[in-house]
Amino acid sequence: MGAAPVDRPHALTALALAHTVCLLAVLALLIQLLRGPRWQRGTWALAIALGVSAAWTVCGIAFALGPSPGRWSALRSLELLRGAAWPVFILALLHEKPESGVGAAARSGVGWVMAIALLVTVLLGGLGTAAEPLARLSLLASLGQAVIGLVCIEQLLRSVPVGQHWGIRPLAVGLGGVFAFDLYLYSDALLLGQVDFVVWSVQAAILACSTPLLSLATARSQKWSRRLAISHGVVFQSTVLLTAAAYLLGVAALGYLVRIFGGVWGPALQIVLFAAALMVLGTLLSLGTFRAKLRVAIRKHFFARRYDYREEWLRFTRLLSVRDGDADTHVRCIRALADLVEGTAGSVWIRRNVGFRQVAQWNTPAVVEVEAAGGSLVSFLARTGWVIDLKQWRREPERYAGLELPYWLASTPTAWLVVPLLAGDRLTGFIVLMAPRVAVDIDWEAIELLKAAGCQVAVLLGQLEANDALSEAEKFAAVNRLSTFMVHDLKNLVAQLSLMAKNAERHGENPEFRRDMLATLQHVVARMGHLVNQARLSVQPIQNPQSANLSAIAHRVCEQRRAQHPGLVCIASQSVFAICHADRMEHVLAHVVQNAIDATSGSGSIRVTVETQGSNAAIEVIDNGIGMAPEFVQQRLFKAFQTTKESGMGIGVYESHQYVTSLGGQMTIDSAPGSGTKVRIVLPAATVGAFDAQAAIGAA
Repeated sequence: MGAAPVDRPHALTALALAHTVCLLAVLALLIQLLRGPRWQRGTWALAIALGVSAAWTVCGIAFALGPSPGRWSALRSLELLRGAAWPVFILALLHEKPESGVGAAARSGVGWVMAIALLVTVLLGGLGTAAEPLARLSLLASLGQAVIGLVCIEQLLRSVPVGQHWGIRPLAVGLGGVFAFDLYLYSDALLLGQVDFVVWSVQAAILACSTPLLSLATARSQKWSRRLAISHGVVFQSTVLLTAAAYLLGVAALGYLVRIFGGVWGPALQIVLFAAALMVLGTLLSLGTFRAKLRVAIRKHFFARRYDYREEWLRFTRLLSVRDGDADTHVRCIRALADLVEGTAGSVWIRRNVGFRQVAQWNTPAVVEVEAAGGSLVSFLARTGWVIDLKQWRREPERYAGLELPYWLASTPTAWLVVPLLAGDRLTGFIVLMAPRVAVDIDWEAIELLKAAGCQVAVLLGQLEANDALSEAEKFAAVNRLSTFMVHDLKNLVAQLSLMAKNAERHGENPEFRRDMLATLQHVVARMGHLVNQARLSVQPIQNPQSANLSAIAHRVCEQRRAQHPGLVCIASQSVFAICHADRMEHVLAHVVQNAIDATSGSGSIRVTVETQGSNAAIEVIDNGIGMAPEFVQQRLFKAFQTTKESGMGIGVYESHQYVTSLGGQMTIDSAPGSGTKVRIVLPAATVGAFDAQAAIGAA
């Protein structure tokens, strides 16, 4: 082949770059091959060819970095081995499936002839590399390897049925390009008597360019390697990037021509062209229709399956779970299903009483009609669970036997798909999707994905309906609880008014009784007004808790109840302030005192004491009445509707305990049959003046 090109730095630089790129490409292809299943003869031959090629590129890089005769001889020897390894790989493919017959025997004979010829080329090339006078033998050997390689490819294409050419064609094109380049390189060298080292230096780059085709052929052959798991999103983004790069390169070439031939206006026109081209590119990339068409094209031509199910399911789940301030859950469900088939509009229908109503729509008009639960559409969806393709129904109605579309659906020209929402065997609703922005074929894969997604949407909407029903039930329960509390309070107020009416017959002319009666009426009116406000604003207090004088509250309650029980005593000589609502606390204490009166005979004693206990304020009500069983106090007293009175409702203690606990306080009851009862209420203490009641409750 002649002397080494040690005095040609440009050729050495090109050699180093080409061999580096080729080494990376060969290693990537080898890694893909190693991921494959059980290896066969062709797999081993391909691995050997890649290994020899990798060694050849490494030797080329070493020679480019430090040229020497020894490295030149090694590089040339590895080049001969590489030139023989690839035809051997093709021969291995030819004999991977032995067949009987005259054609198989002929191919076997051709294979042996080719193998012997390759061995001869390697030996002749070795002599030419070792002896300078025989250098032309080395060129002739390389030329012979290129010819043998082309013949082997021709035999491979002949031996493979036409229907299977799609799997072998990338390999034939890739290796055919490599052999054709070697044929040109070495035939030119033999004719001119010397090698064009500039052309020779890019020999590795030609092999690097063929590796993507070899990778494609490898991926198509399950015998060589496992199919590559390439994400649809990666392919889409790579395609967009490559398309944009090709577009910008074309614009750059056009701008170069404009600059050269545009005269004095050339530079200005070039800038305008670049700006306009960037605007056009940005517009195209921002158009949803353009991106949708590109995705559909990629799915059709690059993948055996239309969907990357992992990515689609993650996007579907993310869209359903992320809260969007501008869209409720129903609209998100429509969008999630529409995105699977490039849709841009739709509506969701949910069962309501005796029919299905449209509860939400997305980019489509509202429909007020109700679809009957026993109608043809609903019955068909519930019976079959099919996704109805309305375009197909219009073309081939016999495929949907027994289906009659309602007028509101049949008269909508843009209606496209009807997706059932099935939760188990129950049809909870359906989603109508409008025509997409690009033409999308609805095959079995898209239908199965829509059906699975529809089941998930049905479960989500079912949970939403259950949550709404639970919330409504809780509101009714709150209203019922409030009604119970109000009835209890009204019962106490009625008791006061009844007692006042009885005493009015005997003491109506007494001025002091009249004053007491007027105070009682004012108290009843205030209490009833408070109940009305609570009914409006639920059972929670209207205002935040404030500082209240427990001693004053205790004196008022005792004065109001002393007429019922003369033995009622109030011990509250000093003002004690606590964090509470004065009216609510007065109601709680009045209830406790009333219970003590009911449990104590006329000669019994009741003592109400208000005192300070560290950072808390305490009220104690002690009586010597009939008392209660400890088991009742521990297990039932603080529960609703539990009472020992024949006419009681069992609400007073429960309400009082709930209120005191909400303030951060405690309510304890100690009682025994025949020994009376002691009720102790402890609340966070407060000082006179401004303070932060809520903070004090939290601290308590």
